[in-house]
Amino acid sequence: QVQLEESGGGLVQAGGSLRLSCAASGRIISIRDMGWYRQAPGKQRDLVATISKGGITNYGDAVNGRFSISRDDAKNTVYLQMNSLKPEDTAVYYCNADVLRVGFTRSNYWGRGTQVTVSS
Repeated sequence: QVQLEESGGGLVQAGGSLRLSCAASGRIISIRDMGWYRQAPGKQRDLVATISKGGITNYGDAVNGRFSISRDDAKNTVYLQMNSLKPEDTAVYYCNADVLRVGFTRSNYWGRGTQVTVSS
């Protein structure tokens, strides 16, 4: 009943920037926490950043100071601004959201991922 659609991934050179977007659709009353996670080949899925309904943010150590997460509740969308990108940032980036659905049912959802590739 709820879908998360990521966009904005692509290929950039080291030092460049990208902005990822994730839009939630479906029978949604509100979205609580939203976040971004990433997974490189052969590695576990790691935290990138999260943001609460009240705007409290949390960042993984590897991206702290370079990435910034934000949200637009009117659009049910979360963004990830990625600056000073490094080849080590190359991964599939996944959107995650805790959604309060019609009927006041809280559920967790994942997007299908968007590829970010940073060249040397």
